[in-house]
Amino acid sequence: MSTGDMTETGTTGVTTAAQWWERFFRYGPYGLLGLATAASVVSAELIMSRSDVYAAAALVPVALVLELWWGRHGPTVVPRSRVAQFYFVARTTLAFALTCCNPFFSIFAVLGYFDAARLLPRRAMRAGLLVTAVIMAGSQSGSGLPPNGLMGWIAFGIVFALHAAITLVFAQIGDREAEQTRAQVDTIAELESANARLEQALAENAGLHAQLLLQAREAGVADERRRLAAEIHDTLAQGLTGIIAQLQVVTSIAGTDPALARQHLDRAAALARHSLGEARRSVHDLVPAALEHDDLVGALKKTVTGWGDRHGVRAEFTVTGTAEPVHDEIAATLLRIAEEALANAGRHAEASRVGITLSFMGDELALDVRDDGRGFDPAALPPRRRGAGGFGLSGMRARAERIAGTVEVETEPGCGTAVCARVPLVRHGR
Repeated sequence: MSTGDMTETGTTGVTTAAQWWERFFRYGPYGLLGLATAASVVSAELIMSRSDVYAAAALVPVALVLELWWGRHGPTVVPRSRVAQFYFVARTTLAFALTCCNPFFSIFAVLGYFDAARLLPRRAMRAGLLVTAVIMAGSQSGSGLPPNGLMGWIAFGIVFALHAAITLVFAQIGDREAEQTRAQVDTIAELESANARLEQALAENAGLHAQLLLQAREAGVADERRRLAAEIHDTLAQGLTGIIAQLQVVTSIAGTDPALARQHLDRAAALARHSLGEARRSVHDLVPAALEHDDLVGALKKTVTGWGDRHGVRAEFTVTGTAEPVHDEIAATLLRIAEEALANAGRHAEASRVGITLSFMGDELALDVRDDGRGFDPAALPPRRRGAGGFGLSGMRARAERIAGTVEVETEPGCGTAVCARVPLVRHGR
């Protein structure tokens, strides 16, 4: 375990396992060397020769100096560096020599089991563990190092095999833990990278969201402009057209029939007042005036009757199915489509008869406007240009599409015209 893995506990006062290991690697060698030296002194007369005593007396100070040097410089040494490898080799060599003098010095040699992974590179770690196993087996086989006789070698072989197996098993476990640690580090790095990409994506999404809000606002402004344009066309433009027509009649008959001229003037004034009210309602996005006091059926009936009276055309209104209260927006859309279809018939069709049918068909409403006028070729209609008068068929289709409806036109030259609008039946109050 490297010193870089150590953690501080701060003010909690709790000592972590990493800190315990750091203390062991710093102070443990002195304790083990002292314990081994004390045990060797006690047993010297029993198992050590004079030369062994002299050799041990010379090697113990060398081992102590080595530990003092490592205790001063070890914390700053990079793990598995050449300096760390030198320390491990030097200490293991001294431990081997001391164990040859007295088996109790294997107490000092046992350090190799604990710090081989810290001090040696991976390819040399197992060799360091096996050398430590040799020292431990020599001290525990009963004949010391080197073993004496056949039985001594047999005992040494058995004990060494046991130590080697145990150390290699633990080394394998250590390798797996190291691989798991590396995998965890890699996973954490990938997660950090993924988090960075996610943050970048969130930032990009925020920019896209702001852009979408701006586009939605612009689309809303454009839609409101189209709504106002259509409302102005359906109210002011048609009203002004009717006023002009009434005034033209007044001009032509003012000198011959003053009473009839007065009636047309009254109609022009009524149209002007009606158009002014519709303009105000359009600006405030209110329902048409015809729907303020009547439902869709009543408003269509009055609209058809009034149009027929103004244009001197026979106009009939029919309802099929069971009439139901209709949502204000649905009613306003169908009423505006009917007004536009009637206005087109009055301006272009030269019809003698117009029929309007409102059909309640379950979850759908159908409005049919038919005339016996001169008709036209739909394919020959020029595209609508900016500044051109009226919204015509495109305006009716746009209105229907806003409420998920459709408008279809059937006509041909000389055969009249039929306009059919189909919209969902959304009942009032929903």
